[in-house]
Amino acid sequence: METIFVSSVQKEFAEERRAIRDFVAGDALLRRFFRVWLFEDLPASGRPAEKVYLREVDRCGVYLGLFGKEYGPSNGGGLSRKEIFFEIDESLRRLGTDYVDLYQIHRWDRTTPIEATLQALNDLVRAGKVRYLGASSMWAWQFSKALYLADRHGWSRFVTMQPHYNLLYREEEREMLPLCLDQGIGVLPWSPLARGKLARPWDAEATKRSETDGHAKSLYTKSADADRRVVDRLGELAAARGVPRAQLALAWLLAKPAITAPIVGATKPHHLDDAVAAVSLKLSPDEIASLEGPYAPHPVLGLG
Repeated sequence: METIFVSSVQKEFAEERRAIRDFVAGDALLRRFFRVWLFEDLPASGRPAEKVYLREVDRCGVYLGLFGKEYGPSNGGGLSRKEIFFEIDESLRRLGTDYVDLYQIHRWDRTTPIEATLQALNDLVRAGKVRYLGASSMWAWQFSKALYLADRHGWSRFVTMQPHYNLLYREEEREMLPLCLDQGIGVLPWSPLARGKLARPWDAEATKRSETDGHAKSLYTKSADADRRVVDRLGELAAARGVPRAQLALAWLLAKPAITAPIVGATKPHHLDDAVAAVSLKLSPDEIASLEGPYAPHPVLGLG
């Protein structure tokens, strides 16, 4: 059974998010052949983001993932024992469920000893509130340290890593992806389409997302010249194959041995169509080499 991950979307897209929820809930074929995970950020200070889902979507076949955030105001964020316990209980209450399938920490909390975070997470698993644990963008040495400490103390270890990885940003190939392969960690890349840059021509008309997404500017503005060459090459190959750019970019990700499933930030049903089609789109070694050829090394970004 293949897997696609459907992330939440920005609050500006509440109407689109409801449409995606209804699409997932009503598509029997999608539900039968794909594991669908619905991700929501676990908010600081009780922002009720999670309640969008599960009220109207049958839990069977739909898995729920939450984020615990590494930052926030005093008593409103971070990965201390107090904050982890408080926020998971608040999220479970809002969701109307007694457990989540996957709980991922959102980057590395520099203000809390990692041992305290890992022990608290282990206690959530033992209490039955969380089935599995994961982590997201951090240095490979930090992730390795967390895995080592969990093994040393007999705690539940992380089983997933959510890194920043796509055709425009491949720095995780240096250390993080080899580490995950060695340790049997599932890899769930965020921004697999580079905030939409891999889904359209470089000079395409601005979208609502591109106009409002300040984070995208911080990630890709400094490497625009190199990134444009990659986007142009993607467009050439997509035209030759007769498929949308998004399908090709996702197929490239799925061809990588370390990748378990990209997290797709869908705002329209056809975004899920592209994700589903990408699973069956196989690339030749020459096509993969062609897509990767224009890439230039980037500064390390997205680690918080």
